[in-house]
Amino acid sequence: MRYRTLGGTEIAVSEVGFGVWTVSTGWWGEVDDARSVRLLRQAYERGINYFDTADTYGSGKGETLLADAFGHMREDVVISTKIGYDFYNHTARRGQQERPQDWSEDFLRFALEQSLKRLGTDYVDFLQLHNTKMDAVEDDELFALMEAFKEEGKVRAYGVALGPKIGWLEEGVKVMRERRVDGVQMIYNLLEQDPGRDLIRAAGETGTSLLVRVPHSSGMLEGKYDENTTFAHNDHRRHRPKEWLTTGLKKVEQLSFLTESGERTLGQAALKFVLASPEVASTLPNIYGEEQIEEFAATPETPDLTPEELSRVAELYEENFGLADAAARR
Repeated sequence: MRYRTLGGTEIAVSEVGFGVWTVSTGWWGEVDDARSVRLLRQAYERGINYFDTADTYGSGKGETLLADAFGHMREDVVISTKIGYDFYNHTARRGQQERPQDWSEDFLRFALEQSLKRLGTDYVDFLQLHNTKMDAVEDDELFALMEAFKEEGKVRAYGVALGPKIGWLEEGVKVMRERRVDGVQMIYNLLEQDPGRDLIRAAGETGTSLLVRVPHSSGMLEGKYDENTTFAHNDHRRHRPKEWLTTGLKKVEQLSFLTESGERTLGQAALKFVLASPEVASTLPNIYGEEQIEEFAATPETPDLTPEELSRVAELYEENFGLADAAARR
C-alpha cells in the first residue's frame, strides 16, 4: 500500500480507502454486522488505513461498526465522518431521497458529539460537511465553527463532501478557493470525468486534497458485469435503467487496452486512473466482500497508467467512446 498526505495536514491516508456505506446501509445487498467488522479488519491488514463513513450511514451504524472494528487501535486508523443531515428528527426516508439539512451551530455540535460517542473516540481525523449546497458554502459562521472544532481538538482536519450525485462544480471550486478546507470528496471515474477534471484543476491551484468515491462507476468498471447481470431486490443498482448497463458495457469494451498486459485488472486500472492525479489523496471503491479487498488493496503494486494510456483514455472520453454526441456523456 502507498499513502498520501491529506491537504496541508500530517495525516497520511492509504491510496485505497474503505467507504463504509457498502457494509452499513444495505444498499448493496444484505449486511451482517459481524461480517462487516471482519471486512474492515481485513482491509486494515492489507494496508488500508483510511475509513470513510457518515452519521447517516445506517443511521449511525457505519460509525458503530468502526468502533467495533478499531476501538482498540484508534490511533492506527484514519477515520472520516460526515454531518449536516438531520436524521434524528426526520427518520422517514424514501429510497435515496435527501433528508433536511441543518447547518446551525447547535445542531452540528450535537451531531458531532453523537458521532464521537458512536465512534468511541474523542476526535475525528477528517470531518466533512455532508453534501453542502451553495448556501452552506457561503456561510461564514459555519466554517468558523469548523475551525473551532479543530481548536477544541475534536477534529484534526475538515472539508466537504459534494453530492449526493455527480456534479456540484461551482460549490466545489468556491469552497476550495474561499475556505480553508483540507479535503473535498467527489465522484470521478473513467466513465464520469466531469466535473471532476475542473475540480482537480482547482485542487491543484489551492493545495486541496480530493477524496474520490464511485471510482468504479457503481461497479461498471470492476469488469464483472455482462448483459445478463441482475441485482438483488435491495441493491440500489437494480433501479437503474437498462440503458445504463448496456451503454456502460459498450464503453468498458473499449478500455481493454488497460488490461491487455495482464499486469492489472480493470478494477485496478480504474483506481490507477483516479490516482494518476496527484491532487487525489485516496480512492473509495465500493468494498462488499473479501475479493474486492484483495484486488483493490493490491492496486498500488500494479503499474501506473502510462502517458500513452492516459492520452488514449482522454480521447475516448472526448468522443463519448464513439457512441453518441460527446455532450451525452455528461
